[in-house]
Amino acid sequence: MDGLDMTTLLTLAGVAAGAGVVGGVLAGLLGVGGGIVIVPALYIALSLTDMDPALIMQVAVGTSLATIVFTSLSSGWGHYKKGSIDFSVLKLWALAILVGVVIGGILGGVVSGYALIAVFTVVALAVAADMILRSPNPEPNPRSFSRPVWAGLGVVAGAISAMMGIGGGTVCVPLLSFLGYDIRKAVGTSAAIGFIIGLPGALIYAATGFGAEGLPPFSLGYVNLFLAAVIIPLSTTFARVGVMIAHAIPRRALRLAFGLFLLATAIRMGSDLVSAF
Repeated sequence: MDGLDMTTLLTLAGVAAGAGVVGGVLAGLLGVGGGIVIVPALYIALSLTDMDPALIMQVAVGTSLATIVFTSLSSGWGHYKKGSIDFSVLKLWALAILVGVVIGGILGGVVSGYALIAVFTVVALAVAADMILRSPNPEPNPRSFSRPVWAGLGVVAGAISAMMGIGGGTVCVPLLSFLGYDIRKAVGTSAAIGFIIGLPGALIYAATGFGAEGLPPFSLGYVNLFLAAVIIPLSTTFARVGVMIAHAIPRRALRLAFGLFLLATAIRMGSDLVSAF
């Protein structure tokens, strides 16, 4: 792709701006890093160009991971000030998640974009079902596991998050909730985990896509700098709004909002996968 006409460029910028606002709010509200909105939004927007469909998902995922670096810092800081980050979980998980990100980032950069869509859809549906249908214990009672079990969970969470281009909340929030953690602690801790996923993930997608043919202008590998520059100021600003909402609404409403949004996203991405085949 040699260039884009002005109308297409403005359309891409508009979609990216909307994704930045909504993704930022959801990042603070649900601890998801914003990628769960940004990936499908960029996927749809880039589909309007003459870009090779096989590359669209990689660019959407790589660009999303780059924005998550900044959004997670903003969201995580907001939750930290509210006392909603469990540092014991971060210590247990940080290294394992990093290993998972490297594995998932390399796989995501080399496998078919359709495989990424399939991973995104299946994981989102499973998580949505858990968050909507399962009623958590009214009193949080975190379960204890051995370090190897925590490490295994961290590797899986990091790998799936890197392949999906999300900040970890989509996997980590329901997982921590299932393990008995308070939903607000789960959201706050997952927001901080987003940085551990976003930075190495974005670097890997930039490296694996370096020199690829047919990428949109202003691309560094599979990371599009133009779209990232539009999204980041908005997502980091509106992440603080999401943090305030998260601490003002009931816990059950927070779980339900998370689940319903994931369900809608999974249906939209899944329909594209079906139509492609």
